[in-house]
Amino acid sequence: MRRKQKSVLWLSLSLSLILLASISATAQEALLLHYSFNEGVGDRVRDVSGNENNAIMHNMDDTSWVDGKEGRFGACLVLDGIDDYLTTDGFFSEPLDGDFTLSMWFTGTPGRRARLFQLRTGDEQMLNVRIIDDILSIDDHGGVQTEDSGDVIVADQQWHHFAIVRSGLSLIAYLDGEQHLETSLEEVLAMDNVSIGVRDRDGEQDDYLPGKVDEFKLYTIAFDAEDIETIKAPGGSFPQASGPNPKDGTLNPDTWVNLSWAPGDYAVSHDAYLGDNFDAVNEGAEGTFIGNQADTFIVAGFPGFPYPDGLMPGTTYYWRIDEVNDADPNSPWKGNVWSFMIPPKTAYTPDPADSGETVAVNASLSWTPGFGSKLHTVYFGDNFDEVDNAAGGPPQGAATYEPGELKQAKTYYWRVDEFDAFGTYTGNVWSFTTEGAVAALNPANGAVDVTQTPVLTWAPGLGASHEVYFGDDAASLELKGSGNLGSESFEPGQLEWDTTYYWRVDEANNANADSPWTGPLWSFTTANFLIIDDMEAYNDIEEGEPASNRIYMAWADGYDNPAVNGSVVGNDPPPIAEQTIVHSGNLSMPMAYDNAVGKSEATLTLTSNRDWTVKGVNTLAIWFRGSAGNAAENLYVALNGNAVVNNDNPDAATRISWTAWNIDLTRFADQGVNLANVNSITLGLGNKNNPVAGGAGMIYFDDIRLYRPTLDTKASSMVRGS
Repeated sequence: MRRKQKSVLWLSLSLSLILLASISATAQEALLLHYSFNEGVGDRVRDVSGNENNAIMHNMDDTSWVDGKEGRFGACLVLDGIDDYLTTDGFFSEPLDGDFTLSMWFTGTPGRRARLFQLRTGDEQMLNVRIIDDILSIDDHGGVQTEDSGDVIVADQQWHHFAIVRSGLSLIAYLDGEQHLETSLEEVLAMDNVSIGVRDRDGEQDDYLPGKVDEFKLYTIAFDAEDIETIKAPGGSFPQASGPNPKDGTLNPDTWVNLSWAPGDYAVSHDAYLGDNFDAVNEGAEGTFIGNQADTFIVAGFPGFPYPDGLMPGTTYYWRIDEVNDADPNSPWKGNVWSFMIPPKTAYTPDPADSGETVAVNASLSWTPGFGSKLHTVYFGDNFDEVDNAAGGPPQGAATYEPGELKQAKTYYWRVDEFDAFGTYTGNVWSFTTEGAVAALNPANGAVDVTQTPVLTWAPGLGASHEVYFGDDAASLELKGSGNLGSESFEPGQLEWDTTYYWRVDEANNANADSPWTGPLWSFTTANFLIIDDMEAYNDIEEGEPASNRIYMAWADGYDNPAVNGSVVGNDPPPIAEQTIVHSGNLSMPMAYDNAVGKSEATLTLTSNRDWTVKGVNTLAIWFRGSAGNAAENLYVALNGNAVVNNDNPDAATRISWTAWNIDLTRFADQGVNLANVNSITLGLGNKNNPVAGGAGMIYFDDIRLYRPTLDTKASSMVRGS
C-alpha cells in the first residue's frame, strides 16, 4: 500500500492594517459587530453594525472617552492598564463558527504585558492575542498548534492596526499593512463573545491593556490578502443601510412589524421599499415604494401605515432601504433586499422533519402550531392517500402526538389540521422513515448539480436482496435492477442536463416476517453544466479493496517520481481527500507542491466526459485555493499532456479564498486539441515546458466544470487564463 506524505505548510501569521475605504455590500453584510468608540459618554459601547452586539465597559466612566484629537479616527476609548476592560454584553447575535476577519486599532505601553483581546466560547478562551516583551503574540488556547510571536515592536505608544483572518484551518494576522505571522489550527472552533484589553478567565482578570482602542470590527468572512488594502479605509465607509431588524430571513410572530436598520455613513434620508415579491422590491416596482423619510424605522400592518389591514399569515415580505444624500453624486446607494415571514395558519416545522430517515420506532411527533391556532387534529398512517383524504378526527390541545411503537424500515405519513376558532386549516402531508431502512449515500436526497453520469449508492437496511426503481416521474418509477447484499450501487447511464430524477430501493429478506420493505423516495437534479471532477467520489478505502477509490489513484502525482515532479496529492493521515477546505460538497483535492525539481503537477486520465463540445460548452472552470504562505508559483492547466494555459495572476497560489479560473476552450483548440476527444487534464504549478527550481506550498482544487456560453453568475468572479 502506498504511504502518503502530507506536505507541511509553513504558514506566516501576519498582523495587518485594514483600512475600509470602499467596502463591498457583501463585506458590509458580513459585518458582525463594529465598535467605533464615538459615543463620548456612558458605560456602554454601541455596536454600530446594527446587530446589537453591544459591549459593557468595566471600571470606566466618562473620563475614559477621549475626543477626536486623541483617537485614530475621531474619538476613541483609553484603558488605564489597572482594571479597565470591555466585554460583549451577552453573546454574539450569531456564533463565529467559520471564516472570519477581525480588525482593530490600538496603542501599547512599553514594558507592559497586556491582552489585546480574547475570542471565547462562554468563559472558555479560544483565541488570544497579547503583547509580550513589547511584541505581539498569539497563544495556544483553542486549537492553535503553537504559540507564534512576531518581531515588530508595538508597545511604543503609537497607533498600530491589527487584523487577523481565519480561513479554513489557516490563521493569518497582519500588522500595519504587512503580513507578519501565520499558523494553523487543529480544528475550527465556534466563538460567541469577546473581551478587549484583558485576560478574563474563570471570573478573574489580569493582563490589562494600558493604551487606546479604536475601530474594533468583526466580519464573518475571510478577507483575501489582496483585499487588505481595499478594506482598510480609516473608520470604514459603509454607504448602504445595514443591520436589519428583524434579521434577514427571520420569522415575525405577529401581523404587524417594526422594521429598523443602521443607516449608511453618508445618508441624509432613506428611500424605503416593502412588498411580497422579491423581484418587485429589488427593482423598485410600482406599489413597493413607501416613501423617503429621515427616520430609520418603518411600521407596517396597522391602519395609517403600509398594509393597514395587517400582514398576511404564511406570507414572506421583502424590504429594501436605499440611502440618499442629494449632495453626493453617488447617491442613492441601493440597499440589499431583506425578508421576514409571518407564520402560516397551518402547522409547520414538523419533528421528525418531513422526509426524515432513520427515525426511532418509539418517536414522538411534534410541530409548531399555526398562527393563532387553538386546537390540532392529527391524522397518521402508512398510506399517503388515506392520510391525505382523512377527515373528522378528534381535536387536541397539545402540539405533540404519540403514534405508539412503529415498525422498522417503514415509511409513515402524518398531517396536522389547525383550528383557530374561526376556521380549520388543512395541513400538508409529511412523511418519515423509521430506522432499519436503506439510506441514500450518493447523491444525497435532494442534491443538485449532480453529474449526468452518476453512480447511485446506498447503505443497506434489513434486507438480503434489493430492487432499484428509477425515473424522471416520481409516480411511475421503473424497475431498473436488482441484487443481493454487498452490491449497493446502480449506474443509470447518461442522464439529461438540468433534470430531476427520482429513485427508490426496496428490500426483501425471507427470514424476516415484515419483509418486503418499500424504501423511501429520493430525488436529485443533474447539473446544467458538465462535471469533469467534483472530487465527491473519492474515499479512504485501502488500495486493493474492491471499492477503493483514493484520490491519488485517479490524479497521478509525483509521489513515485519526485525527481521530476514535486507534487503529492492527498492528506496523510486520512481523510486523504480534503474535507474541511472545500468549495462545494464534502471533498476537495489537496496537492502539496515542491518546485525544487522545477514543477509539480497531477494528471487525471478521463474515462468519461471526453467530448468537450457537447451541448455547445465553451468554458472550462476550475476552482482553486492556496495560502498566503505558499510560494508564488505559476498555476497552469494542460489538456492531453501538452496544450498549456497559464493563470494570469502570478500570485494565484497565494490566494486564501476559493477562486474560479475561467478559460475559453478555444485556447486549447488553438494548440491543436481535438475538443471532441480530450483524454486527460493536468493541474500544475511551475513552468511545465521549461522547469525552473522554485518554492513549495499547498493548493486545493475543486469543481472542475464545463459551461455553455451563458455562464451562470459564478463567472463574474472567475480569473481568466492567459
